[in-house]
Amino acid sequence: MDLLIYVLMPQTPEPLSFNLKASLKQPFLWASSAGLIAAALSMFMPNYYRSEVRLLPVESKGLGGNLGGLASAAAAFGVNVPGGDSSDANYIDVLNSRWLKEQLLQTEFQYHIRSWRFGAEEMRKSTVFNYLESMNLDRSVRELDGVLTCSRDLKSKVITISAETKAPELSQLIVKRAVTLLEAFFQEKGRTRGGAKATYTEARLRDARQDMDEVEATLRGFLEGNRNYLISGDPAVRLRGARLEAELRLRQQLVLTLTMNREQALLEEKNDLPILNVLDAGNLPLDKSRPARSSMVLSVVMVVAAGAWLWLNRVWVKSKLVFEED
Repeated sequence: MDLLIYVLMPQTPEPLSFNLKASLKQPFLWASSAGLIAAALSMFMPNYYRSEVRLLPVESKGLGGNLGGLASAAAAFGVNVPGGDSSDANYIDVLNSRWLKEQLLQTEFQYHIRSWRFGAEEMRKSTVFNYLESMNLDRSVRELDGVLTCSRDLKSKVITISAETKAPELSQLIVKRAVTLLEAFFQEKGRTRGGAKATYTEARLRDARQDMDEVEATLRGFLEGNRNYLISGDPAVRLRGARLEAELRLRQQLVLTLTMNREQALLEEKNDLPILNVLDAGNLPLDKSRPARSSMVLSVVMVVAAGAWLWLNRVWVKSKLVFEED
């Protein structure tokens, strides 16, 4: 009876015997071979060098935190300025705009570069468009996103512009050119409130001077025929002379006031332009930024070792899992 009960009861399979040292030998050989192959292949991968510029934008008092005029100018050049209430956000929008990228692609640089991984350095003079070796301008603009990157810190408002290319000098030249284009956009393309006021005042001053010249010509003609009009016996002559002199003084005062307002508007225009404080200028990178060959080789070794061990010991692993489930 006991024998019959033992036979009828479900039996739990015993796990297979396992030798850890023996199971690691073959995966170690495979992983070592894969690591050597990965190391050899990685030696032919080109080095990339990153150069960075860190900027601290300062809003001027005349800007008032609005930047409405600048947002209009940015929109005219295809720059998306949502809200227009943060100058550091506007900097990022301008840096990512197609206008700036096209200007950067058309700039010609002179730099040293290696023709291949172990080749000698050679002097090259070409544009960024030629460096990217793209088929057309649209594709170059998209590929430039992988070369030039921009970011900003929300707390400190520090803007970081970085460029990563195969030539250290080219990376440095690209970030410096990007800063130059950014400053040019704000100084030449940005229409501020002070600039609009200066433009209007200048036009009004030209009209006022023209009116003053006309009044002066009229008074001169009147004086040529009435030199002593103040003691003239004709009241109409004295009244006309007094009116012309009063009109001339009024025109002169208007020209003086507009001239002062124009100078003030020009100062406000300069004050409206944001200031770029360069914290870190574009450095000439000496050490490569990528590829991380040691990390690549280590990752390949670990992945191949783990995969090989699981494959070679799949029977034991499966039996172990079944045993634990039971």
